[in-house]
Amino acid sequence: MPLQSLEATECRNTTERPLSPNSSLLHNLDKAESQFMTLLLDRSNQQAILELTRVLIVDDEEPIRRLLGYMLQTHGYETVLASDAREARTRLEEQPFALMLCDVNMPGESGMDLVRNILSSHPHTAAIMVTGLDSSMLANAALDMGAFGYIVKPFESNEVLIDVANALRRRRLELENRIHRENLEDVVRTRTMALQQALDWLELSEKELRLSREETIQRLAIAAEYRDSATAQHIQRMSHYCELLARKYGLSSERCDLIRTASPMHDIGKIGTPDHVLLKPGKLTPEEFTVISQHAVIGYRILSGSNSEILKVAASIAWPHHERWDGNGYPRKLKGEAIPVEGRIAAIADAFDALTTQRVYKPAFSLDHAVELMTKHRGEHFDPELLDVFFASLNDIKQIQGRYADQSPREMIVPGSEHPYRSAVNLPPAF
Repeated sequence: MPLQSLEATECRNTTERPLSPNSSLLHNLDKAESQFMTLLLDRSNQQAILELTRVLIVDDEEPIRRLLGYMLQTHGYETVLASDAREARTRLEEQPFALMLCDVNMPGESGMDLVRNILSSHPHTAAIMVTGLDSSMLANAALDMGAFGYIVKPFESNEVLIDVANALRRRRLELENRIHRENLEDVVRTRTMALQQALDWLELSEKELRLSREETIQRLAIAAEYRDSATAQHIQRMSHYCELLARKYGLSSERCDLIRTASPMHDIGKIGTPDHVLLKPGKLTPEEFTVISQHAVIGYRILSGSNSEILKVAASIAWPHHERWDGNGYPRKLKGEAIPVEGRIAAIADAFDALTTQRVYKPAFSLDHAVELMTKHRGEHFDPELLDVFFASLNDIKQIQGRYADQSPREMIVPGSEHPYRSAVNLPPAF
């Protein structure tokens, strides 16, 4: 079999099949390990090349060809004769050779040019130059080119046999090293592929888990908001406003992602607010306002005490998101930077969305009008620095509004009636 076919077969043997993302990690790793062992054990083609003793003799003088052929055959070598470079190339294409004895001076293509090309195209074939010129310069040129030996005519049979044996021994050692190196490279390549596929599988699983977790959080948040007619779009807008503000404010990407994921739970405590208070169409009494303001405390109690970073951040949003910069918010009357930054961010995002979307008690305000209203309460209701950062990103805000716009208008209640949301967010009457 030609070497090209042998190499192609070996290449097919070392090709790793792609791992299914649906397979288990252990199965993938076991499969890769099994393929490793198969690769290391299946060396029949490699061994055939290593044990090859076929010699190609190239010389334009027939007596020399026949003499070398007879000499090597009597010592167990298989020989093939060629009269010039063209015939030698034909023989090399027909079958692999362990060694080529090549005359230097031949009509047409020289032996040096032939050997130079053969050593490149058939690296498994060793070469010994044969010449009638006893030239150290020529000998060094041949050796530098990659020839394993240099025989000067007339030659002794023992000299030829020793040079051939040494060349074949050196060839075998070099091939063994090359095969060993290639096998190691295949092992490393296969292990690397298996590891990368395992990492891809883990990344995919982690992504699916993260998306599932986020969807669960959003649906729970929607369940709480649904009781007072909030929408999924409100949850989406609010969370992305929070992420935008956190990122522009310079918080870490990890913290921004946590805030985006956790912020939909800011009103989770509404599940503990009685319907007669939460859904009351008229103005709330002081007692009722006290009841509805407890949703921040209830939300904190639901979310606190967990080792989950998401729930920790959610708790730090739920409790203070109705606190005010001037200390007149609820439930703890926190002031300034005593309010966790996540709560200050959520307060801005929540109020902005309330102003710029239609609610049952108000139409949607324009972006400019919302900016004007909130700016009036800069340093009172809102952290002044955060508010400035938020409104410096109006293009990004508009993109979020467009991406998560409400699908249908809400039904308005009687103008002038009071809705609990206005009191719950603790905004000034202008809101």
